[in-house]
Amino acid sequence: MSRRSAGAEMRRLRTAKGLKTEDVAAHLRTSTTRISRMETGKGRVSIRPEEVAALCDLFDVQDERQRAMLADMFRAAQQPGWWDQWRDVLPSGLEVLLDLETNAERELGFELTLVHGLLQTPQYTRAILEASPSIRREDIDDMVALRQRRQELVTREISPLAVWVILDEYVIRRPVGGEDVMRDQRARLAELSELPNVTLQIIPEKKGSHPGLGGPFAIFEFEANPSVVYVDSPAGNLYLEKRTDVRKFGATFDLLRAAALDPADTTALLRTTPREIRS
Repeated sequence: MSRRSAGAEMRRLRTAKGLKTEDVAAHLRTSTTRISRMETGKGRVSIRPEEVAALCDLFDVQDERQRAMLADMFRAAQQPGWWDQWRDVLPSGLEVLLDLETNAERELGFELTLVHGLLQTPQYTRAILEASPSIRREDIDDMVALRQRRQELVTREISPLAVWVILDEYVIRRPVGGEDVMRDQRARLAELSELPNVTLQIIPEKKGSHPGLGGPFAIFEFEANPSVVYVDSPAGNLYLEKRTDVRKFGATFDLLRAAALDPADTTALLRTTPREIRS
């Protein structure tokens, strides 16, 4: 159970009663910031059993089974994530991304300059991290291991994450880490593209301008919760949940999908020689 799912249920019950976050904060004798963090699932926020009971009273939840379900949801949401062992090296904001990705049913991603994190080889990841001035050298091994663990969401045998990734052709042309690293990276992309839960497309360079030139983004789709858009930028990470924002990025992804090579042609391009790709 994700923190976001528990928070979404809390928000649903609150709005159904016509209450504001200030009302809930006053009832629990806590801050509105803490209530907001509970509802958005941004960071693990502990909540005591007596506080869950107080919330049920405030929201007029009388059914014992529903009260027990809400208590179970919050209890499960407070369990450590698989990424906790790497907490010391997690970049700011990444914990929210990992929680979304872990609990999503499908992820739609567009990348303009780099291979999507779920599809990178260890050597490619290391080359990116070594080029970053903000990454401590002593953290690189752990960060590479974290990204490899993250990729198990795609390759696990039971209920793998469905991903649809679109890359600009520039991504596979740029020799990140050198030609040997890129040869292995292209081979890895071709291999992953043949998995039943992975769809990979490349927008050919000859297309010129396209709707994705504004930058990379990802859309997380859930079975029972609204979709969330993640936008990564040097200024920080954005998580967008408004329907208008989700629709806008969904429409952009559809346009990119139409502009890109189909999956079969994408795999064929990845299996060409580096010289052919550069020509």
